[in-house]
Amino acid sequence: MRILFLGDVVGRSGRDALTAGLPGLRARLKADLVVVNAENASHGFGVSPDMVRSFLAAGADVLTLGNHSWDRKEIIGFIDGEPRLIRPLNYPPGTPGRGATVVDVPGGRRALVINAMGRLYMEPLDDPFRAVQAALAQHSLGAGGTVQAAVIDIHAEASSEKMALAHSFDGKVSLVVGTHTHVPSADHRILENGTAYMTDAGMCGDYDSVIGMQKGGAALRFWKKVPGEKLAPAEGPASLSGVFVETDDATGLALRVEPVRMGGLLAPAMPEA
Repeated sequence: MRILFLGDVVGRSGRDALTAGLPGLRARLKADLVVVNAENASHGFGVSPDMVRSFLAAGADVLTLGNHSWDRKEIIGFIDGEPRLIRPLNYPPGTPGRGATVVDVPGGRRALVINAMGRLYMEPLDDPFRAVQAALAQHSLGAGGTVQAAVIDIHAEASSEKMALAHSFDGKVSLVVGTHTHVPSADHRILENGTAYMTDAGMCGDYDSVIGMQKGGAALRFWKKVPGEKLAPAEGPASLSGVFVETDDATGLALRVEPVRMGGLLAPAMPEA
């Protein structure tokens, strides 16, 4: 299976780049499954139902969220009716939505996508390790299993927590990829037991910024350490940033993993189709 994962979409610049670029990128990579983190799409904070619909129409199969899941209040009444939009599964029981979903992909195959959120320097949610373990216990991976690929988006601040989760589930999923810090890491690799890993996919947004937000207001907060102007997304040309993985349908494990960077300021990186 050919899997494309794109990091956090930030603001209008990121939205426009995604909706314009994803159809061609999906075709170019012959992607069977496309997963996009959408939690910063609405002015940097949350995502609206209309944005969800536009991302799905552009070619995303699953949208993941994170600590800004509920910043757009209308998503609370929307998420239960859209199984392709998932929030971190370690939110407490009773939280709207779901933390994992299974989607059909070409060739009669199925893929599991899990969204989890870290706890170090983040909100005090339930244990993501045990939550992921429980979700995976409901499925088997590979040709004779319930799913032929499995992807975990770990939305977390600490690289150590992302790495620990990846090693914990190495050999049990196709890909563990980090989101939230908005800076693409250079450690994409296949772990010892066959799971592809990347500490952070980066963002789909304007990199002439402070992690997607306009530089002046963001920098001033560090200089003065007092509340200042409201943060606003940078509006220059956006880069699409993420990771591409090809898996073995027999095992569900990774055969190759490569970074994806297209447009904007970042040096391009494009896997061969």
